[in-house]
Amino acid sequence: MNSTAAVVVTYNRCALLCENINCLLAQTHPVDIIIIDNASTDGTFEKLSPYIEGKKISYFNTGSNLGGAGGFQFGIKKAVEAGYDYVWVMDDDCMPNPDALSQLSEAHKRLNGNYGFLCSKVLWKDGSICTMNVPRATLTKPLKDYSGGDIPVAMASFVSLFLKSSTVREVGLPIKEFFIWTDDWEYTRRISKKYPCYAVCNSVVVHKSQSNIGANIASDTPDRLNRFFYLYRNDVYLYRREGLKGFMYECVRLTNHFFRILLKAKDNKFKRIKIMFRGTRAGFKFKPQIEFAD
Repeated sequence: MNSTAAVVVTYNRCALLCENINCLLAQTHPVDIIIIDNASTDGTFEKLSPYIEGKKISYFNTGSNLGGAGGFQFGIKKAVEAGYDYVWVMDDDCMPNPDALSQLSEAHKRLNGNYGFLCSKVLWKDGSICTMNVPRATLTKPLKDYSGGDIPVAMASFVSLFLKSSTVREVGLPIKEFFIWTDDWEYTRRISKKYPCYAVCNSVVVHKSQSNIGANIASDTPDRLNRFFYLYRNDVYLYRREGLKGFMYECVRLTNHFFRILLKAKDNKFKRIKIMFRGTRAGFKFKPQIEFAD
């Protein structure tokens, strides 16, 4: 392969970011590192100064917290416009095995470049599969069998996603208005509608998230509830593009979430339901523009 840029989005997680950078510096396949800082306030820039001065990384501060979606759009655009041939996308708490990129490169060769995106196998800290980063084998079904080599998938997370810059130029960039949640599902689904896409099971990364439980509005703490507006708004945008099948899936999903709140939420049930329906309603009017790299 030609030049590859690892695009890492960070926000106030300096210790994890430094660990991520060291994992990237240890890759057996050559890679440049681009750090996109969503205006961290925890001394991230000062901590990264030795890496910057040693020209081990390129550092960009977005100037404000653009959310994960805005940060990834910013970073992917930077990489493509800088002339890199490939972009490897991840969060700051993603720790790639030393051969993670090398294995993606080998898959690229096996597939003769005939793919839209490649994604890694994502483990949690205890070695189990990271539940929040399980790719979708189809629009609605998660990948369950990792025993194969390169497994066809329809959607994947931004925790170790590998893209050709030519694909980015064709399909556009992630939608920054998503802010958080579903930006990776939407973007990878946009790609998989045009090209076959694969999970590369030999490429392994560890996601050092706080827990191995996905987002759950019924159990999350009251101080985090308002952010779920984005989840429901963005999901409606994603699934309403899929026609009747997507609409039916979203209806079933929303019904399940409604009863989960009623039966399992320990507090703020009305607030949780209100946020869910407010986000859902907003999703039907949500029409962000897809932007492209120059």
